[in-house]
Amino acid sequence: MTMSGAPERAAGPGPRGNRRTGASALTGPLPRHGAIRIAVHRIWRHGREMELMHRAMGFAALGFVTLVPLLIVVAAASPVHGAGFAGWVVDGLGLSGRSAQEVRDLFSSPTQALSTTTALSLAVASVFGISFMAAVQTGYERVWRLPPAAWHAVWRQAIGLAGLVGFLLVASWAGVPWQSSPAQPALRLATALGGGLLFFWWTKWLLLGGRVPWRALFPGSALTVLALVGLRFFSELVFRPLIISNALSYGVIGTVLVVQSWLVGVGFTVFAGALAGHALWEHQQHRKEQTEPAE
Repeated sequence: MTMSGAPERAAGPGPRGNRRTGASALTGPLPRHGAIRIAVHRIWRHGREMELMHRAMGFAALGFVTLVPLLIVVAAASPVHGAGFAGWVVDGLGLSGRSAQEVRDLFSSPTQALSTTTALSLAVASVFGISFMAAVQTGYERVWRLPPAAWHAVWRQAIGLAGLVGFLLVASWAGVPWQSSPAQPALRLATALGGGLLFFWWTKWLLLGGRVPWRALFPGSALTVLALVGLRFFSELVFRPLIISNALSYGVIGTVLVVQSWLVGVGFTVFAGALAGHALWEHQQHRKEQTEPAE
């Protein structure tokens, strides 16, 4: 008997019994709403530990400074997307009309971007893009509570950057075939959802160096895509009118602030989706352990 009067066998011997004790908070006799409340509290606490908002702001800052120049050049060189990098931002924000034009005016035209780009500047932009992927890798490692990868694993970041550029090019290509036909929206939707799911699933596995199994990474990838869909609807309702009003009040700086705020939202959904997926996987593992016969 313990000091509280409970039998000692309740916790079970060894680490396995400790895990079951911790899982009982989520899958024990608590009501369903109580289990959900505890799960949300754990996600919130983990998010504070890994400084989720700080990482989202770092994602936006690094993305705007290091990744955007590379994407501008790649989009300009792509033969299937004449709108350039600005078209990607417009699609992501769900903009149209005057608000879309304000965003396009922020970036160079495709012809100008290609004419002013040298091999050295492209190489430098690629190196800066790798630093962006390194920040994403660090965020995923904090989500799964893993130690930092070795320095020579930078090749994973380079491949992840190439995968990101490739995914954006494929997403842009999806808007070209069968224009003005009923099949065009379905193609774009399938590419965005299916391609996004595969991209985030593969990127997590690549950056984490296979230290987390594929099955464990799937929930977070699916939740990230759903969160990005929600962000797009939010952008249509909030950011689109803000771009017009800020452009009238502050000029180009106002539009930059809105785009930067959207990038913060993208970073938050990327890391928060992975965080929620990690919590869901842990919950599933705890339930699986409880259903296993006692040894």
